[in-house]
Amino acid sequence: MNSVIFLGTPQFGATVLEGLIEAGYDVKAVVTQPDKKVGRKQKIVFSPVKDVALEHGLPLYQPVRLSRSAELADLMALEADFIITAAFGQFLPTKFLKTAKIAAVNVHGSLLPKYRGGAPIQYAVRNGDAQTGVTIMEMVKEMDAGDMYAQAALPIRDDETSGEVFSELAPLGRDLLLQTLPKIARGEIVKKPQDPSQVVFSPTISKAEERISLKMTATEAKNLIRALNPDPGAYLMIKGQRLKVWKAEVAPDNSSLPAGHLLTNQGRFAISFADNTVLNLLNVQPTGKKAMPIKDFLNGQGKKFAAGEKIVDED
Repeated sequence: MNSVIFLGTPQFGATVLEGLIEAGYDVKAVVTQPDKKVGRKQKIVFSPVKDVALEHGLPLYQPVRLSRSAELADLMALEADFIITAAFGQFLPTKFLKTAKIAAVNVHGSLLPKYRGGAPIQYAVRNGDAQTGVTIMEMVKEMDAGDMYAQAALPIRDDETSGEVFSELAPLGRDLLLQTLPKIARGEIVKKPQDPSQVVFSPTISKAEERISLKMTATEAKNLIRALNPDPGAYLMIKGQRLKVWKAEVAPDNSSLPAGHLLTNQGRFAISFADNTVLNLLNVQPTGKKAMPIKDFLNGQGKKFAAGEKIVDED
């Protein structure tokens, strides 16, 4: 079986790595991002890819930046048949990519050339796309610009979060990769170049983009909430306090009130948005507290708000 150097970090990558191991590929090395400190206690957390590597006793590398690391020479010396990435999170040096005897391949979470970059799934959900997918592509110096070997599409339900789409895309990407690698090795695939006129970029979501804007319609706000669930979460500024919103729905009714006003806090927490649309908040998280159903939030804080009052701060 062909040899592989695998690079990845989140669960998406871990699923792909597990597939390669189970299929019998000779994984000569695994590269993942350095461990992170999480929470108030700064607990050290391993990446899902690291967990898989440790479980199978695979050689593991965690450089802060691969291109300037001492580990790069060791990896280049392996001269694996394939270099495979799946949500790794770093650019790879061209000289490293050229050491692959057969091909350097990326499992990308979009239907390229749409959504090149680090947040393709979040962009697809935020933009309300009806589908996304995975692309098996050749890695080149330019970000996600290589020729394509194969693609598979996945529908997106209108209530799905990015986390749920990630979970569905991971096995799709794994299976498509395992179907494609033998064909690449045998020279049976004709690579397809990307159409430059159709390129759309999906850079990492900024801190400013996490805030739900009053310029949004209820549908746009709902889609942002879905896109940033489970991480980092979208939020509203309610009377000077940050309120994360983990789930919401577009209400069937309209409102004549300007955006940011409360329609009712009786049985639901309904807020007006652009174009007379209304958003019902369903699951929220006040600062310093755990996420909770809107019923629990209203039982504790509902009396602070009055129907017809403007409660959302301008952005």
